[in-house]
Amino acid sequence: MAAEKKIYELHHENQEWLKKLSFYKDELKIYQKRIEEIAPLNTAKDFQAMVDHYQNQFYIHLDRINSLKHEIKNDEKTIEGSVVNNSVAVDHRSMPDHESQREKIERFEEIFASLKEEFNSFLSKYL
Repeated sequence: MAAEKKIYELHHENQEWLKKLSFYKDELKIYQKRIEEIAPLNTAKDFQAMVDHYQNQFYIHLDRINSLKHEIKNDEKTIEGSVVNNSVAVDHRSMPDHESQREKIERFEEIFASLKEEFNSFLSKYL
């Protein structure tokens, strides 16, 4: 049997994830702007290859953020539907925990942190 959590806990966790993902999306915009600023500064092939690599990574991460946000919003709709269908004692009711969603978010955060570290190392090496 799947673990359960209180509805309000699941909702709070979803809201927290959405805020984090929005923050990561803003960070990616900053990184993209930074890479666009430095790309013309060095025309060496290895440098330009790294610029392309990071631009691709930023795009992939942005796509993943959008996908995760979509999944979270769908989860919120499920929670909302449960509350609308039975609003009695909603503060005390539980639903199946969204463990797989939590794992996806945690994994994304690990990969994003690694990209961030790698990108900052690249910037310090070339600038």
